[in-house]
Amino acid sequence: MSFVYAVFALIVGAAVGGAIGYAVRQNLAKRNADSAEAKAELLIKQAESKLKEADAQSLALVVEGKKKALEMQEESKREDENRRKELRVIQQKLEKYDAEYQNRFRELQKKQEDLFERNAKVEALISETQKVKDEQVKKLEAVAQLSREEAKDILLKEMEATVAEEFESRLHKIERGGEEEYERKAKNIIALAMQRVATGHAVETTTTVVHLPSDEMKGRIIGKEGRNIKAVEQLTGCEIIVDDTPGAITISGFSPIRRQVCRIALENLIKDGRIQPAKIEDAVENAKKELAVDIKKAGEDALYELGIPVTSLDPKLVQILGRLKYRTSYGQNVLKHSTEVAHIAGMIAQELGADVSVCKKGGILHDIGKAVDHDVQGAHPEIGYNIMKKFGLPEEICYQSIGHHEDKPKTIEGIIVKVADAISGGRPGARKDTLELYIQRLEELEKTAHGFPGVEKVYAIQAGREVRVFVEPKQVDDFAAFRLAKDIAKKIESELTYPGEIRVNVIRETRVIEYAR
Repeated sequence: MSFVYAVFALIVGAAVGGAIGYAVRQNLAKRNADSAEAKAELLIKQAESKLKEADAQSLALVVEGKKKALEMQEESKREDENRRKELRVIQQKLEKYDAEYQNRFRELQKKQEDLFERNAKVEALISETQKVKDEQVKKLEAVAQLSREEAKDILLKEMEATVAEEFESRLHKIERGGEEEYERKAKNIIALAMQRVATGHAVETTTTVVHLPSDEMKGRIIGKEGRNIKAVEQLTGCEIIVDDTPGAITISGFSPIRRQVCRIALENLIKDGRIQPAKIEDAVENAKKELAVDIKKAGEDALYELGIPVTSLDPKLVQILGRLKYRTSYGQNVLKHSTEVAHIAGMIAQELGADVSVCKKGGILHDIGKAVDHDVQGAHPEIGYNIMKKFGLPEEICYQSIGHHEDKPKTIEGIIVKVADAISGGRPGARKDTLELYIQRLEELEKTAHGFPGVEKVYAIQAGREVRVFVEPKQVDDFAAFRLAKDIAKKIESELTYPGEIRVNVIRETRVIEYAR
């Protein structure tokens, strides 16, 4: 029973608690609603206050804008008034200038009218003067019995006869003075270069001598039935001359490189002592290798001597350059000649302000075609040009191979290399010349100069570097002698081949003899 009461009490308590909680919740909800409404009203009031403030500010801005607009309008009116004043001032100046222009224009018109009147008067005076002049000329022609043209011709002829001699004399004096000055400067430059590069030349021939330790070695070189000497000749392309000369044999051949191979092979065989066909083949092969090394070293040494970097040229081109060590031209070693040309050309180029590098490289390579002209068809200038082009050298360097054989090279460097080549090849002792060729050259010089009219005698002197021409004084006067010297020089240049230069000296002498009795 008590349990029932307890449950009932719990139910009643729960009901009462729920009623109380509901009442409390309703009260809280009402309070919250009242609070929200209060906040909303507050926000509305604040918004209305801010709106009123914004209206007041907008009204103030409108008033301020109108005020500024009125000020800008007033400023614009003031500026417009100022511009109008300036325009009025400019207009007044223009009107003043226009008035001055009109006055000047009227003055010029008046001066022009005066000039026209004066011109008409001058033309009338000129016409009257011409009439008087014509009348005077007619009177003079009648008195002299000559027309105007005839008198003019006579006067001109007399003036030509009077002035010709003086003119020719002055012209010759000017030419001679200029030539002497240029010749003096050129001689100073060339003499300086020659003094600084005064090298000797060893005269080469077409034979090479090999010295033997004893004459017994001659038989061993010849071999049984001549098999050793035949093997050497067949492998080297040279001829071995074994004669009665004690302690020596002679190697004969047109190619100096083949002679050098033969010489080296024979010297090595003589040192070894065993001379037989098999050893000869090995000796010739070793000689070729040794000569190839020597050729390359000769080319490099030439470049070192000139201060040209070896790396600036292709190694194969350096090898071809070294072959010139065993090439001669008129008895002159071509590599030594090329080195000397490069030295002289470089010094002259330095004096004249030309390209020293082009002159040096062009000088050392100008005869490069001679290294292979026995193996390649054509003249050595064209061969050398093609070789340098093949190895990628610049045109100004390649041109030196052709330019040193042209009468008038196209570049200043070409002229310098041509001059250096003439100095190196033409100076005394540089080249070997036979007596027959020497006499033939002198005879050709005398014959060339003797072919002109009025020439009495011709003498070639100073080893063919000067020609003295004696003329008939009655046939050749002083002025004709000048022309004769130039004509002879031109004919020598066009018809003869010679090293250096030839001086033509025309001599005219008049002797008057009278006896006093």
